Formats: sequence, structure tokens, C-alpha cells
Amino acid sequence: MQTPGFFRNAQQWFFRTPERALNQAYEAAQMIEAMEREYFGGNPIAARYGTYGDSAMEYFQAELKKYLNLIKVRMAEFRASRTVIRVSDPRVMEVDVSATEADELSVNVVDRQAILFRKLRLIDEVLARYAVLETPPERVITLSEGTNGSLAPAQATQVLRAKADQSRGQANGADDPKDNREGLSTRVNVLPRSILRTVDRIRQDLDPNAEEEVVQEFRTSKGRTTAAIRFLLLLVIVPLLTQQFTKNFIVGPVVDHFRQDRQADVFLNIEMEEEALGELQRFEERLRFEVLIGKAPPLSELNIERQVREKATEIEEEYRQRSADAIKNIFADIAAAVAFALLLITRKQDVANLKSFMDEIVYGLSDSAKAFIIILFTDIFVGFHSPHGWEVLLEGLSRHLGFPANREFIFLFIATFPVILDTVFKYWIFRYLNRISPSAVATYKNMNE
Repeated sequence: MQTPGFFRNAQQWFFRTPERALNQAYEAAQMIEAMEREYFGGNPIAARYGTYGDSAMEYFQAELKKYLNLIKVRMAEFRASRTVIRVSDPRVMEVDVSATEADELSVNVVDRQAILFRKLRLIDEVLARYAVLETPPERVITLSEGTNGSLAPAQATQVLRAKADQSRGQANGADDPKDNREGLSTRVNVLPRSILRTVDRIRQDLDPNAEEEVVQEFRTSKGRTTAAIRFLLLLVIVPLLTQQFTKNFIVGPVVDHFRQDRQADVFLNIEMEEEALGELQRFEERLRFEVLIGKAPPLSELNIERQVREKATEIEEEYRQRSADAIKNIFADIAAAVAFALLLITRKQDVANLKSFMDEIVYGLSDSAKAFIIILFTDIFVGFHSPHGWEVLLEGLSRHLGFPANREFIFLFIATFPVILDTVFKYWIFRYLNRISPSAVATYKNMNE
């Protein structure tokens, strides 16, 4: 008896999916705007617009990321559901609005397109504002650019002001991120664009807080660079220290105790045994050869056997230690990988700073430098001579972990992985680098031919 009502409610819930998804995305955009007005004076949520500590900025960035992800997910749901659901009357629909929205709109039944465009406009503005902030710059202005590392105070002030102007232009969402006064010229078309830029520049020069803003921007950039370099060193030093500490003080004593008590096998695999037998055989042949050519005094068979037995004992102890080190390396490398992963998971803000720092370095290079680095990496990892390097690397890794060097696996890896890597390189060059820096792609092609 209740089945028709249940299906009717489910149908109503399904047909209201676009409206529900849009409302949730709209509310998330309103939360971001509320945070901007409350804590950053109406500016985007960034360190340059607030005087907060690292913990507070991490909280703001986490909240911003949460709401942005919510907007993206709900807008994807909105677009997907809109392609399926068709509203019977495309002009008018009833919208439940709060008291504030009722005062604002002064209606209870409103035009569907008006309320839809109002919400979509706010969502697009929020997404565009932070999409511009995340766009890597084509060129980074440095103090050493064009001056061999020395600048006069006036020149340094101009460079710092240029960096501050560029950051403000990106935050305001101007069409040209290199000049934040583009938006002013597009709004007012009565006077020529150059006059408006000159007036705006004079206004900024006469602003009493301009110098403080420039210095604050420079200090923020310097702090981010220092934090990025410090985190990069942590990514290298912490796993190495973890590997050595785990191997020598945690895993090492346990492995030595169990292998000594149980009299474990000397060799972990057949390759180690064959290598030890070959070394012992070469020692015996060299000893007999030296006796025959008179380089060593004549020895009886008993003396030769005694020296061979002593050498066999030395080889046994050496390979026993190598086997124990291989077992220790397995657990120590796992601990180092866990430490590296924990750094990436727990220090997300530092990861973002490091990514921004690397983007600035890469995009700040000249076209010839970019092409040189690309050719260097491709020739090392996917070039004609790269199979020999991969073979040495895989054999060293198997010896480090105590595994037998499987020749079939190594040859299969060399036959497939460099090809996949080369395809990824070419796709990245075609898909991203060609759009970001076409001149670098042209230089790369000329140097590669």
C-alpha cells in the first residue's frame, strides 16, 4: 500500500538532484567568501593578506581546500544530473529560499534562470579566483636578474614592487597576470590604456603603505623559499637516517641473534653460492700458478689444502655477513619508505610550498635551458644507451636486497619500462609544455635533430 508513495518520494528526490547539488556548491562558495571577509579583509585566502602564524594558515588552507573540493564534486554532480533530468517547465520553478534571500529577492516563486545564474556566477568567481592563484608564473623576477647579483636600493625597491604588483594582479583575477592594471583599463575605455597605467602607478607610489607591502611580500617569498629548501633536505636526510638507524640498532641485532642461534644458511640464493665457489676456485688456481712459476715457494698438497681451507672460512664469513646485511636492508628500506610517506602526508603545506618552489625554478629557466634538461633526462632514462644503465641499476638493487638477479625479468623490464617512460615524456611535451612554453618546444626539436 505504501509502495507508490515510496516511489513518488524517490522520484522527487531524484529530480531535485541538480538543485540540491547546486545549493551545496553555492553554500560552500559562500563559506569561502565569508572566510575572506572575516579574516582576510575581502582578499583571497593567502598568507600575503593576513598576519597569521603557520598553524592558522594551515587551518585556513585546509578549510579552503575542503570547500573547493566540495564545490568541484557538487558541480560535477550538477552537470551529470542535468544531462539526464529534463524539467517540464524550463522557465519557472519553485525555489525554497531563506528569509535573507526572500528579502533580497522579494519573491517566493522566482525565475529559474535568474536564481541559477546568480548561484553559478558566485561559484565561477570563487573557482576562477583560486585557479588564477594556483597558475604557475611564466617568469619569476629575482634580485639577481640582469645585475649579476647586485642591485642599488632604488632598483631593488622597483623589483620588489614589481613582484608585489604581479601577486596583486593574480589575486584580483586580471586577464593579464603580468600587469594587475589590465582590469582597470578594461573597465574604463574613455582614456588610453597607457595613461591609466601611469595614473595607477603614481597612485601606488604615493601610497604610504606601498613600501611596507613590498617588504612584507619579499619577506613572505623569502620565508617560503627557505621552508621549501628545508623540507627538501628533510625528504633526503630523514629517510637516510631512518634507514641507517633501523638497520644498525633495531633490525640488525634481531637478525644477528636469530641467524647466530639457528645457524642459518650462509647463502640466500644460488647466485651467491656460485659466486663464492668461483672465488675459491680462482684462489686455488692462482696459488698453484704462483708455485709453478716460482713466484711462491714450493708447497706440498697438504699446505695448499690448508690455505684453501682458510680461504674458504674467510669466504664463508664474508657471505654470511652479506646475507645478513641483505635481510637487514629489506626491513630498513621499508622503514625509510614509511618515513618518507609520513613526511608527505603530514606536511601537506610544505609539499605545496616545495611544488611552488620547483615550478618557479623550472618556469624561470630559459628556453634553451629547458630543452637541455629535457634532452639530458630523456637520453639518460630512455635513450639508446639507457638499457645498460637500467641493467646495472636493477642488478645492484637485487644484490642490495639479497634477491637473485633474474635475467628474464631484467630484460622484460628494459624492453617495456623505458618505452612507457618515453611515451609519457612525449605526451607531457605535447600536452603541457607546448601550451606553456611553445618556444621551449621549438628549441627542443631543433637541438634534438
